[in-house]
Amino acid sequence: MKNITLFNHRQLWSIAGPLMIANLSTPLLGLVDSAIMGHLESPAYLGAVALGGMIFNFIFWGLGFLRMGTTGVIAQAYGQQDAFEIKAILVRTLLLALLLASLILLSQPVIIALSLQLIDSSPAIKTLTETYFTVRIWSSPATLVNYVLIGVFIGLQKTKASLAIVVSTNLTNIVLDIFLVVILHQGIAGLALATVLSEYTGMITGLFLLRVVLPKNNSPWPGRTAFSFKKIKYQLTINNNLFIRTLCLIFSFSFFISQSAKYGPVILAANTLLMNFQALMAFVLDGFAHATEALVGKTLGQQNQHLLQQTLNTATLWSFSMAVFFSLLYLLLGEHFINVLTDIMPVRSTAATYLPWVILTPVISVWCYLLDGIFIGATWSHHMRNTMAFSTLFCFLPAWYLSQSLGNHGLWFSLVIFMLARGLTMAWIFKKTPLFVR
Repeated sequence: MKNITLFNHRQLWSIAGPLMIANLSTPLLGLVDSAIMGHLESPAYLGAVALGGMIFNFIFWGLGFLRMGTTGVIAQAYGQQDAFEIKAILVRTLLLALLLASLILLSQPVIIALSLQLIDSSPAIKTLTETYFTVRIWSSPATLVNYVLIGVFIGLQKTKASLAIVVSTNLTNIVLDIFLVVILHQGIAGLALATVLSEYTGMITGLFLLRVVLPKNNSPWPGRTAFSFKKIKYQLTINNNLFIRTLCLIFSFSFFISQSAKYGPVILAANTLLMNFQALMAFVLDGFAHATEALVGKTLGQQNQHLLQQTLNTATLWSFSMAVFFSLLYLLLGEHFINVLTDIMPVRSTAATYLPWVILTPVISVWCYLLDGIFIGATWSHHMRNTMAFSTLFCFLPAWYLSQSLGNHGLWFSLVIFMLARGLTMAWIFKKTPLFVR
């Protein structure tokens, strides 16, 4: 038993560790982009990158099911040692990614026109945002293919390959940012072009590694059998459920930011700063969640209930331990971090006032991340959709409405209720539904 438990600890960290490093490299890239744009002659460049990035976050985050939906089915096929089905899933999902990328490229005039209409900003920032968008949109095929490849690698427990995609993408982006913007003075178009080229660098890296990572056997690549109507319908159902779930998540966090803006620029700045603390925790806990996806999917494919329980125990232990670590970290050093991030005294004092909510959120929200990993590995996408919709419509929004008199404290309260509701509803589903019954 002890050997099995020790093996599970090592296996979990062997998967989660590279993913944490990959996740943490993403905000580094954002800091570099901001630093480069922040040193150009006008603050409009920085605003345009922020708005352009927001547009692409909506597009690409909404299509995150290409990663999540792929991991669970790949992990289960890997547990069943079905190399042919792994290849079939890969073919189906890559074709779906390319189809969606084609639709994005064809729809780009509509997307940018609608986005600029919704954005309340100066004409100069809107012009720069449009320039950024029209270049970066061509990264869509590579970005979506990378989602699929990362999902496959996580499902196969080859997370070093996922790390290679992310690191090669981000390092290329940083080098090209400096070359195109600082040296060649290409401005915001150069920044966008750096992103495009770096995404294709990541894609080429991933496709090269795919040949190394795929199970070695003599199974042929699937032809028409890859397009079984039943299996296509099953994957599309998973993706549709995850898409709705992600839209609810995007809405909730966007609503939080939009309501923050109504309380004035100081509250908005303080909340945005504090949400960075939440994001840092999420990057780490996501590493454990992704590892849980792969391990749960594989053990379900193997129909190994004992190993499954060991996996759940190990994932729960490390996820909760890390959540407690972040709560203590923010309790002891939170105000110091705030002072490092801003020297604007009103923002410092305001952020310190609402810091207790950030100290509380790790131990509340950890269950969302952990159960997301379990549900993705089990391909319980319909439960993820239902619990997220319920938490958004019947917990988050009512909590916000009833606590408006509390001002920004009420807004943070509603976000904590949202996280708590997600964890409780998913825990209830998990308790009453056998994992070996889909």
